[in-house]
Order: sequence, then C-alpha cells, then structure tokens
Amino acid sequence: MPELRAFARFLTKDRTRADDLVQEAVVRVFASRDQFSAETNLKAWSFTILRNFFYEQARRCKREQEILSEYQEQPLVSASSGEKHDEVNDLNKLLWELPDDQREALMLVGAQELSYEEAAAICGVSAGTIKSRVSRARAFLVSLRDEGAG
Repeated sequence: MPELRAFARFLTKDRTRADDLVQEAVVRVFASRDQFSAETNLKAWSFTILRNFFYEQARRCKREQEILSEYQEQPLVSASSGEKHDEVNDLNKLLWELPDDQREALMLVGAQELSYEEAAAICGVSAGTIKSRVSRARAFLVSLRDEGAG
C-alpha cells in the first residue's frame, strides 16, 4: 500500500486524488483477483492496475474538456509551461521536465525499486525500452542540472 500510494502521489501531484486513485486500484485488484496468477508479481500487477486506471481517468478528463470547450465561446487555454524554474537543482521540478514515459520509468526503477522487468511489465514494453528510458531520463536530468549550474 505505501508503494502504491507513493506512485499514485507521483502520478497525480495531489494527495487527495492519489488516495482516491489507490482506493480504486485496490478495489479493482480485489475485483479481478481471480485473474491473478501465482507466478505473477503481485506488486507489479497492482502497479499496472493503478497505472492503467490513472491513464483511463486522464483520457476521460481530456475528452470531457474537449466536449466542454465545444460549448464555450472560447476554447480552454492550457497553462503555459514556458517559464524556466529558478531553482534548477530542485529534483522535484527537474522530474516534471522529463517526458512522461521517461519520468514514469525512472520512478518505477529508481524510487519504487522495481526491476527493469517488473517496470516493463507495468508499462507494457520490453525491459530494454525501460532501460533506455531510464538512461535517457538520467542523462536529461544531469544536463538540466549542469545547465542550471552554468
């Protein structure tokens, strides 16, 4: 549970929403427990369910926003992220500069201490892809850090 909650908080950046996400994920894990096989890693399986539910919610929210914007006189304007952060060495801010797939891979392997194979199973890609994403993420973070120091 603590690992699921930490991953959910990382994905959502909102404690309340993360707790709701974990609760729904646990409900889905129990509801589909007959589909779990003994040779499967329970932690990775649970992370996959949580991750899939998060992306399902994101797609639903995006579609809702598209529909709502059709009914408004002016389309919704997304917040601009063009500002450079003053505190480049702040890891949290640097992480959000990463592309989603790289940030997710780095969090699963680094923060959650999953193996590359477990992270690959959660993300639905090969272990080599996860290794590549983690490597690119680390290189990108180093370049951002060095850029901020220079």
